[in-house]
Amino acid sequence: MSRSAHPAGPRHADVLPEGHYTAPADDLNALDPKVWARTVGRDADGVVTVGGIPVMQLAEEYGTPAYLLDEADFRERARAWRTAFGDDADVFYAGKAFLSRAVVRWLDEEGLNLDVCSGGELATALSAGMPAERIAFHGNNKSPEEIERAVRAGVGRIVLDSFQEIVRVAHIAQSLGKRQRVQIRITVGVEAHTHEFIATAHEDQKFGIPLAGGQAAEAVRRALKLDGLEVIGIHSHIGSQIFDMSGFEVAAHRVVGLLKDIRDEHGVELPEIDLGGGLGIAYTSDDDPREPHEIAKALTEIVTRECEAARLATPRISVEPGRAIVGPTAFTLYEVGTVKPLEGLRTYVSVDGGMSDNIRTALYDAEYSVALASRTSDAEPMLVRIVGKHCESGDIVVKDAFLPGDLAPGDLIAVPATGAYCRSMASNYNHALRPPVVAVRDGAARVVVRRETEEDLLRLDVG
Repeated sequence: MSRSAHPAGPRHADVLPEGHYTAPADDLNALDPKVWARTVGRDADGVVTVGGIPVMQLAEEYGTPAYLLDEADFRERARAWRTAFGDDADVFYAGKAFLSRAVVRWLDEEGLNLDVCSGGELATALSAGMPAERIAFHGNNKSPEEIERAVRAGVGRIVLDSFQEIVRVAHIAQSLGKRQRVQIRITVGVEAHTHEFIATAHEDQKFGIPLAGGQAAEAVRRALKLDGLEVIGIHSHIGSQIFDMSGFEVAAHRVVGLLKDIRDEHGVELPEIDLGGGLGIAYTSDDDPREPHEIAKALTEIVTRECEAARLATPRISVEPGRAIVGPTAFTLYEVGTVKPLEGLRTYVSVDGGMSDNIRTALYDAEYSVALASRTSDAEPMLVRIVGKHCESGDIVVKDAFLPGDLAPGDLIAVPATGAYCRSMASNYNHALRPPVVAVRDGAARVVVRRETEEDLLRLDVG
């Protein structure tokens, strides 16, 4: 593998261009445990390892780009959430973050429930053996066919997202001779401190039924009258990549206020409240996420306090961590192809993937870390932008970071915290082949989602 140097871009802090980036770490070879899976480290040769296996070996066997998933870390994080909330609450893994049949089996074995938001996710869950009663079905536009399949399967809850869906689910359930357990998703008017596209509790967006103007109360009123529905609770989700718990406090206050109004009007105390997910993870060293036990304690105290004030029995709490479980457990391994210094600006480092395997930077302006994975280096840091190979100037994986100045074509680099919303949002743009997901545990690796092939692409093209 080539180790030749190249003309370097800007290096010292006094000549760096304006922009948003973190100053270079004292040791570019160090791996911050906040952003890497728990079994990631470096071997005696300086090569990054995961589950005891060097990435050089994994790259040789499985190719690049590839998502490398630390199974032990995934299970440990899932277990931590289950333990933190205990037997008096429910933890539903948000399958949209990343779902495969292997993940479904891990969740089942670790005692977590699962929420899905499409027919495909439901099919994956059922095919892997997740008990239907431990599945929640989300979505703002579930088709009649998807609803019927969910009701027939016996899913534990369907989260109703609109007035039309209340009638639709009730009609389908009644026609099948069933009474479907449902929650009603409301928007509580809380604006989480997150990106506009992933804030989900303000009124002007597609999810849920607004609390404002009495609309949520009317939705409950209608649902309680329908024989095909068993209303078990209220659902609220305020956004994603959230670190500040104050938004949950305001949301819980408003949800409990609705529960009180329901009791006063209908004489019914709904037994469940789902506070959604959206808890943030560390993508860079600047991020400081809370631990599951801290989140569980805070949410439980908030709901208990609000219910006591309203003289309500405390309902069973549900939460839906997805990113918070799978996000930190995987990283993406790339091979460097082209290194292009732009004098006075930065060095562009092109890799063999890009926005087809990680759209989040282009879509959400997301920030990531990056490390030289195939070796260590004592070279002076240089400011880099990691870009993909696609025909878009916005094809950026890591906007601004520091890597050793002797980075060269053929080197392997790794981008951590890509377990959530990378493979699940991957595309075939430019007819790229979506990378494999390789699970690593205790010195053994296995493919859980295989790499696509050109034959896969051509098989769908019937023209």
